[in-house]
Amino acid sequence: MSDEEILARLRQVLHDTFEIDPARVTTSAHLFTDLELDSIDAVDLAIQVQDMTGTRIKPEDFKSVRTVSDVVDTVKALLDR
Repeated sequence: MSDEEILARLRQVLHDTFEIDPARVTTSAHLFTDLELDSIDAVDLAIQVQDMTGTRIKPEDFKSVRTVSDVVDTVKALLDR
């Protein structure tokens, strides 16, 4: 899956799960300040990423995720395992 495909999928997930306008979901967007997610939303997002990749995410692997770009990188790393 390319970065663009992952980003498109994340836009859809963030829209469907949190009602975030896909236009706001850019690689530089900060999950907490720009997209207004909270810690519970982050857990929900981690679950969505697990579903997307079919791989369980260790909490420590998702702890450093702050931007949409970080999520894309995490998805890529999980898919490359």
